[in-house]
Order: sequence, then structure tokens, then C-alpha cells
Amino acid sequence: MSGGRDLQSVLARFPKTRPVLPPKLAAIYTRQYIENRAGATPAASASQALERWLHRQVAADGGIGETLEIGAGTLNQLAFEPANPAYDIVEPFEALYQDSPQRGRIREIFKDVADAPADRRYARITSVASLEHICDLPLVLARAVRLLAPGGALRTAIPSEGGFLWKLGWMCTTGLEFRLRHGLDYGLMMAHEHVNDAAEIETLIRALFEEVEVKSFGLGRQLSLYRFLTARRARLDVAAAWQARFS
Repeated sequence: MSGGRDLQSVLARFPKTRPVLPPKLAAIYTRQYIENRAGATPAASASQALERWLHRQVAADGGIGETLEIGAGTLNQLAFEPANPAYDIVEPFEALYQDSPQRGRIREIFKDVADAPADRRYARITSVASLEHICDLPLVLARAVRLLAPGGALRTAIPSEGGFLWKLGWMCTTGLEFRLRHGLDYGLMMAHEHVNDAAEIETLIRALFEEVEVKSFGLGRQLSLYRFLTARRARLDVAAAWQARFS
């Protein structure tokens, strides 16, 4: 983060409004989303193979302690996590996880992070390719911070949205496949889904935590496909201010 003015500029963009999908895209949205998450097409399968880097980074701490995963989707992170009887998720889109073979490993499911018990504390709060989708991200992060146990960590992996290599990558793979299959512009789908770029997400996390480590899958931020952030020592005063501002 380059300074307080940059942070205030980012905060002023929230809450965001998700672009509306054209009718033809809206009609196939749910099917396309599930196919993409399940790796059901050649391009999606290749994407899933690359995304293993994201999952491995999040699970690299050994998965020890009570865990809350934000935006758990199809529960594909659980294939990389050890057995953990205290694994909760936040996921409003029930169709994504209802048929997952990993469903039995989940202790509790919340539609919103605000639904988690206020007195619960997690050693790990994780997310994999989900923060870029959240229109009220400062509020969600602020609410998540209050659920971290002392010494706990936020472990989040995101696409390098906004970077050159990331855009080139999806345009030449999933985007091309989508146009050939449906005759439609995948860029409109991406704009609908990815409302936050990687720089915005990193700026918010750096403002909320005193210690932030970043790893890139590629050469720096612009020439990378993915980014992984580990954050510790939450600034609870900042979280409280964001909750008051955005609630």
C-alpha cells in the first residue's frame, strides 16, 4: 500500500454494484459457474490444474486449528486440507456445494460471515479465489477479523485480476473456449464475477493487518497468474471503523 490516500480511494469504491449480465449469459450462468469450478471443460480443467497452487498455499500451514473458509464454493479446498472436525464455511450459493462429496466434512455453513457466532474464534480464516467476487469486501473482511483468535491468520489466495498476464491467460483459454461453445463474450462474465482486482484486495488486507506476506505465482504482480497473502496481527480499531462505516 502506498499510503493513506490510496486506501481512502479504494474504500470510496465500496460497496460495489455487480454489473448485470445480458439475458443470454444470465440464462447459462449457473451451469457455466459450476462447470468452471468443477473443471468440466478442457479450459476449465487446465485452469483447475493451475489453481492447485492456490489451494496448496492456503493449506501449507498444515490446516491446524479451527478454520473458517470464506466463499467455499464447491468445497474443492478440502481435498488439500487434513481431517479437521472444526471446519466451517461461508457460502451463500447452495447449489455449488450441495452435491459435493466433501459436504460431510463441514461442521457449520453460514450464508454470510456475519452469521458466525460472535464468540467463536478461528485459528485460520481462509479463502481461495473468492475475495475478488465480494461487492462489500471491506465489511466482510472487518467482520472476519473479529473472528480471528489471538495469533490467528488470514490466508487468502486470489487471481492476479487487473494484471496483464492474468487477463491474457483467461482470454486465450476459458474466454476463447466460451466464445466457441456459446458465441458469447466471456469478458462480460468476468466483469460480473470479478468486481475487485488484486491490488484493491491487497490494499484492504494491508490496512487491516500489521503483518502481511505476499507470494506471486509468476514474476511480480503484473506478470503473475495468482497471488497468496498471509496476514496476522489484526488492527481491530480499523475493523471497527469499517464496520461502522459500511454496515
